[in-house]
Amino acid sequence: MLRGREITPHVAQNTERRGGSAIDGRTTRHVGYGLSQRFRKKVEEIFGWVKVVGGFRRTRFKGVHRTQLSAWFVGAAYNLLRMVKLMPQLGRA
Repeated sequence: MLRGREITPHVAQNTERRGGSAIDGRTTRHVGYGLSQRFRKKVEEIFGWVKVVGGFRRTRFKGVHRTQLSAWFVGAAYNLLRMVKLMPQLGRA
C-alpha cells in the first residue's frame, strides 16, 4: 500500500522471529533507513523514560488540562536531565 504511493516505510525490521520481516532489502539498503532507525531509537527512549520514570504509563489525573499540565512538567524534567548531561563535567579527569 505504501509502495503503491511511492512512500518508503521506515519501520523496524524483524530479524528475531522465525517468519521474518515484511521489510526487505528494497528498504534497508538505503542510507536513509539506517538514519531513520537511529533517530527512531532516540525518540523511543524518550517515550520510555516518560512512561517509566515520569509515571505516564497510566495517568493519575482526570481531565485533559490536568493531564496536559502534568505532561509539561514531565517534559521539563526530562529536558533538565538532558541539559545536565550536555554540560561539561568540571573536576573530573
